[in-house]
Amino acid sequence: MTTLYDFQATKLSGEEVSLSAYQGRVVLVVNTASKCGFTPQYEGLEAVYKAYQFHGFTVLGFPCNQFGAQEPGNAYEIASFCQANYGVSFPMFAKVEVNGPGAHPLFQFLKKAKPGLFGSSIRWNFTKFLIGRDGVPLRRFAPTKTPVKIALAIEKALG
Repeated sequence: MTTLYDFQATKLSGEEVSLSAYQGRVVLVVNTASKCGFTPQYEGLEAVYKAYQFHGFTVLGFPCNQFGAQEPGNAYEIASFCQANYGVSFPMFAKVEVNGPGAHPLFQFLKKAKPGLFGSSIRWNFTKFLIGRDGVPLRRFAPTKTPVKIALAIEKALG
């Protein structure tokens, strides 16, 4: 069975990371953008990360420029924006594609495991995937679902 732990991704710093580093944790994977109407959700993502990180939870942010070209920056610009405006301390990864033939393998897996209401494609920035401690996707949340509104699902996954 495929799990989160079978994938690798590149951090904004350029470091290649095996996602098995998050084994045993509840993980929220989010495709992000700095110039989106949902960008203020960074604040909520940081809040749930800080509230639950010591209980075995983490957020993984994956910038994406596929929706309205709302993430045009390079890795340094993205990191600087997230830190300066929202104090983001959760792991942020290099810009990826989430749809189409160039979609990152992690997002291919997540979309297949948890298709949305309108099919498997991700429709916009800040789509969220909650993954259990076993690396298996539990739920998919639409961009309109704010991080605070999924806190109960996070708590349930944490046990």
